[in-house]
Amino acid sequence: MSGKQEFDPQLIISHEFPQSTYDYTERDVALYALGIGACSKDAVDDKELKYVYHQDGQQSIEVLPTFTALFSTELPSRIAQIPGLEFDPRLLLHGQQYIEIYRPLPSSGCLLNKATVAGLHDKGKAAVLEIEILSYEKESGELLCMNRSAVYLRGAGGFSKSSQPYSYTKYPSNQTLAYKIPTSPPFALYEECTQTSQALLYRLSGDYNPLHSDPMVAEIAGFSRPILHGLCTLGFAVRAIIKTICRGDQNMIKNISGRFLLHVYPGETLITEMWVEGLRVLYQVKVKERHRAVLSGVVALGRLSSSL
Repeated sequence: MSGKQEFDPQLIISHEFPQSTYDYTERDVALYALGIGACSKDAVDDKELKYVYHQDGQQSIEVLPTFTALFSTELPSRIAQIPGLEFDPRLLLHGQQYIEIYRPLPSSGCLLNKATVAGLHDKGKAAVLEIEILSYEKESGELLCMNRSAVYLRGAGGFSKSSQPYSYTKYPSNQTLAYKIPTSPPFALYEECTQTSQALLYRLSGDYNPLHSDPMVAEIAGFSRPILHGLCTLGFAVRAIIKTICRGDQNMIKNISGRFLLHVYPGETLITEMWVEGLRVLYQVKVKERHRAVLSGVVALGRLSSSL
């Protein structure tokens, strides 16, 4: 980072973002569900048709919990607003995502988003910045969900003024969801092939980063072709957990964490491995064609399905 001597961590963590609104309709909810693979295996899937169609006389379509991740799609522009934080946006990597669901989202609405800097860590060659977004129903003021995104800003580290690397966190330690993927065989696994056009479909939900659509941009970034959005892979994984562990009941999910390990190319096959530990589901997603883990994390449930 240029001007490291003037880098002031306090200025960054005290930055106040302007509030913003997020409007969405049933069409947005359905398009998102299709973007993360809902009904791609079976157009009349009895566990997933409800996300895209008014099934069995229901008044409105239902919302997948990872739809809330769309509220953080403005993350790069929000980071660019922070004074004194210089970085190359082409070197930004989405490292982790944490989502708290306080109540199921309505199928359409207007939300008020309040963003804060939740963490800042000096990793030497990179800085890790965490942005937290609280989303409220604008009309009632009710808190619906929280997103916390951790991004790696390569080349922006080395700003600590002491031998101890600078590290600031505003959230409690019990929200870090420490876990270790078991070495035992998984309780369940779910295999699903993404479409070669998956990123082009998912981007219509609001993440228009050309890394996921432009071959030239992908090549400059070091990839042979455009890659899938990390949050799309997360959506596939949580859908797998809902179908297999929650027996189709998405409202069982309380919180979600995901650590992005490696890229996915659209068209590759995702295998989601799941282990049940009490009310937690530990999971790991592997790309079948390359035998590589691309995502891991924990999903906390409010209860277990009686059929497990």
